[in-house]
Amino acid sequence: MYTIDLNSDLAESFGAYHIGMDEEILKYITSANLACGFHASDPVVMKKAVENCKAAGVAIGAHPGFPDLQGFGRRNMQIPPEEVKAMVMYQVGALDAFCRANHLTMQHIKPHGALYNMAGKDYALARSVCEAVAEVNPELILVAQAGSQLQKAAEELHLPVAKEVFADRAYEEDGSLVARGKPGAMITEEEEAIRRVIGMILEGKTRAITGKEIPMQADTVCVHGDGEKALLFVKRLREAFAEENITVKRLQTR
Repeated sequence: MYTIDLNSDLAESFGAYHIGMDEEILKYITSANLACGFHASDPVVMKKAVENCKAAGVAIGAHPGFPDLQGFGRRNMQIPPEEVKAMVMYQVGALDAFCRANHLTMQHIKPHGALYNMAGKDYALARSVCEAVAEVNPELILVAQAGSQLQKAAEELHLPVAKEVFADRAYEEDGSLVARGKPGAMITEEEEAIRRVIGMILEGKTRAITGKEIPMQADTVCVHGDGEKALLFVKRLREAFAEENITVKRLQTR
């Protein structure tokens, strides 16, 4: 029997700015990656998001990013690894306070945007992220792309790792995500997205943007909460998983 976790990046509103359809998406996912105030979110949004996750029975993870509200954390930033380590610890600690106030235990951590992508290729950066997690709570599951430097660093530090795939993103031949600015980077046709995800779960492979078949392991599937068709994607994914007898459940700790 195949099992999969379904996650989404949430709590990305800020002040008067509303982003995403969090409360609707929570009905269909098993894990939520909550922004921690650097690339998006604020204390009020974080507090409400944790309460909503608790009510929905959805596992909570920290979604730390670069200090880049204006760029939504999607711009590459050159920050020394030691600073990145401190930034990750700071953000995880902030979200953990809201979890503790609600008598919840944080499940995982997934870096956001440019931090996620850069750490996937830069070992020193990946190591700084993983050291932060290991020192704050070594039981947190590190969500990373399969085969990335982030996965390598996590395994070296004996952190539990969940390999992530994306329902709405295209891949390069090396398994990295196609940059958002390139044509074809975003998958907007829901049936295509579903076919790709099912293939990654059942067959352990997908097609890169070049058409080449590449291996792809999946422990958890991400649907971006701010995506144009995010709600439609998660609904159809749940239907497709049921049709294929794929059980949807939150990540399992070691």
